Amino acid sequence: MKLIEVNEKTCNQDGICAAVCPAGIISFSKDSYPAPIAEADELCIRCGHCVAVCPTGSLTHRDMPLEQCPPVNPEKKLSPEQCEHFFRARRSIRVYKDKPVDPDTIARLIEIARYAPTGHNSQCVEWTVISGRERLRNIGGVVIDWMRWMLENMPEVAAEVHMDRAVARWEEGNDVIFRGAPMLIMTHADKNLRPAPAACTIAMAYLELAATTMDLGGCWAGYFMAAAGNFPPMQEALALPEGHQCFGAMMIGHPKFSYHRLPLRNAPKITWRIS
Repeated sequence: MKLIEVNEKTCNQDGICAAVCPAGIISFSKDSYPAPIAEADELCIRCGHCVAVCPTGSLTHRDMPLEQCPPVNPEKKLSPEQCEHFFRARRSIRVYKDKPVDPDTIARLIEIARYAPTGHNSQCVEWTVISGRERLRNIGGVVIDWMRWMLENMPEVAAEVHMDRAVARWEEGNDVIFRGAPMLIMTHADKNLRPAPAACTIAMAYLELAATTMDLGGCWAGYFMAAAGNFPPMQEALALPEGHQCFGAMMIGHPKFSYHRLPLRNAPKITWRIS
């Protein structure tokens, strides 16, 4: 089949598909039917906007079949108030139950998070899941080795984030790296892809929010992320695909405690430039 096909019996010739196409590969003029331009196959980013936006379901895409794209359900749309509450109720979880996380639940979580936007619809994000407290304890030890290196070689930078205190607490038996979480989830991608850092970060943010609907909670593993990006022993321990870099990491597990209130945050600083 062609890249894009239009059912002329149901198409109302409104040109919406052409208007929303980010790559501009759909040609349309009044009283005609939408059609792909000559270079469409090469230029199309396979985002599915054209299929999703058609009000009459008259357009199908070779790589985005209409029958595989379920309709939007207005009944599931959040109100602004529900959305605000959902975001404000999210907490960074640093105390976890001594309970393993079901791999099937994590697979479902990643399945949801993969719908996060990626630059040019690159869909470049890959995932690595590490479970088991002993395994994480070993990786945490590599992070501590990085901190010791930082304290010796870059003391001013180390002092800004209190690495000396983190090392001391670790040596006292406190897991300041993964907080006793049973699992770590990483997003990574080819470090030479321009969309990769933002795509991995956005995907991980989606995952953290979705986790709250599954009796799970997470916390960004900042110390680990810094070590993963700059410390060769950590990069060796992770053994990511050749050329890949970790751009997002989150400890995750079942929260030990529940939160009952919505804390305050600073008012937003906004610069308005309105004509």
